[in-house]
Order: sequence, then C-alpha cells, then structure tokens
Amino acid sequence: MGDIVGQPGLEMTTTILKSLLEKHHVDFCIANGENLTDGKGLSEEDAKKVFALGVHVITTGNHVWDRWDSRKVLGGNRNILRPLNYPRDNGGNGFVVYELEGKAKVGVINVQGRTYMQPLDDPFKAVDWALGKINEQTKISVIDFHAEATAEKIAMGWYIDGRVSALIGTHTHTPTADAKILPRSTAYITDVGMSGPYDSVIGMKKEQAVQRFLKQTPHKYETATNDVHLCAIVIEVEIETGKAVKIEQIIFPRF
Repeated sequence: MGDIVGQPGLEMTTTILKSLLEKHHVDFCIANGENLTDGKGLSEEDAKKVFALGVHVITTGNHVWDRWDSRKVLGGNRNILRPLNYPRDNGGNGFVVYELEGKAKVGVINVQGRTYMQPLDDPFKAVDWALGKINEQTKISVIDFHAEATAEKIAMGWYIDGRVSALIGTHTHTPTADAKILPRSTAYITDVGMSGPYDSVIGMKKEQAVQRFLKQTPHKYETATNDVHLCAIVIEVEIETGKAVKIEQIIFPRF
C-alpha cells in the first residue's frame, strides 16, 4: 500500500483497507508510513492504528526523520522499517523476515535511492546483502524502493529480477501505469502512488506548495484534505518458488 499521508490517508485506510484485504484474500500486507503523522514522520500511536487494520509491516523513507520521535518508533518495533542504506548508527532495521503462522515467511526490504536525494550507501549492494540473509529463511521477498528517479527504480527492477518476488516503488506519490511481471518473475511497479489527498501537490496544500516554487523559500508544510484516494498493489506469489504470478493495481476511488 502506497505512502499513507496524514489524517486523510489514515481515515481512508481505516474505512476500506479491511474490506480490500478480504476481497483479494490477502495473507500479508505492507504499507509505507513515512508521511503518516501530520504528513511527515510516524508516531507510535498512528503505527498502532495501522497495524490494527491488518498491516503486517510498515516501511518508510527519507521523511520519517522529519519527526524526531520517529526514531523511538523505529527502534521499538522490528516490523517498522527504515531504509537499509542509511548509516548504521541510525536506529531501526532495514529489513525483516515476517513469519505468517502456518503459512510462510516473507522477507521485506526497505531501501532508498540516491539520485536527486541525499547521499547514502549503495542501495544495490544493500539489497544484495539483505537478500543473502533473507534467502536463508524464505524464497518470498518484497522490496520497497523509496526513490525519486524513475530510471533508478527501473534499473533496480532489472538488477533484482528473478531474485525477489516484488519491487514496489514509493516516494513520488503519483501512481504509475507500468505494473507488470518482469521476465524472471519479479512483480514490478515504478510507483504505487500515495494513499492520501490528491487535491494537493503530492499531499501538501496547493497554496504553500506553489509559493515554494514561486519564491524559492521554505513555506510551512500543511497536509491537504480533499480528493482522497487509496493506492495499492496486490501481488500473487507462489510459496514454493517465490515467483510472482499476478500483479493488480488498485486505486480507490478511481481518478
């Protein structure tokens, strides 16, 4: 499930996520929560609300650090991830292997791109390292690649095709139309899109966002409220092989 943005995104998630999980017979759910609390960062209270709705693992990205108490949240729950390729001195985990009782284990990796973003460790090598750990326990793995550049996400898709079950792009908050299964059976989408208000500039009130571009100076970030959509991807994976056999994009309501 794409980046949940602020209270509007949380309310939409609360309203329909459980019905979507039932409709699509979902065994395992991942949601990006880096913008969950007031549009920037993640509070412990909001994380608990999302887990209660049926989410198993929460991933994040660069904006999780904008809220200082997010660090406590990241360090207190192994199922809340921060991008793996940040310096190790930062708290939290960049990947986890989640055991579904009586079904299977699923590895989840959270990694961040470097193009047009702050300099970090190599995300490609970080993925290689994490997969070495995950593959000892399960063949099923999913990557949340939190990145700005389309080319970097596509390159990562080709790099890991056949080695993970799925690569889901996040961060740009706009759903792309390229959901597909790559030749070696990895499900892929460049960006799943945000679950939040689209009467906005990627979740921010339009007026402040426009002023940022006009004046080239900071303006207060305020989460928008209207035209809320939930964006997600449903992937079917073979337990025995870890190969993706189906990918379906969900946008509710449709644009």
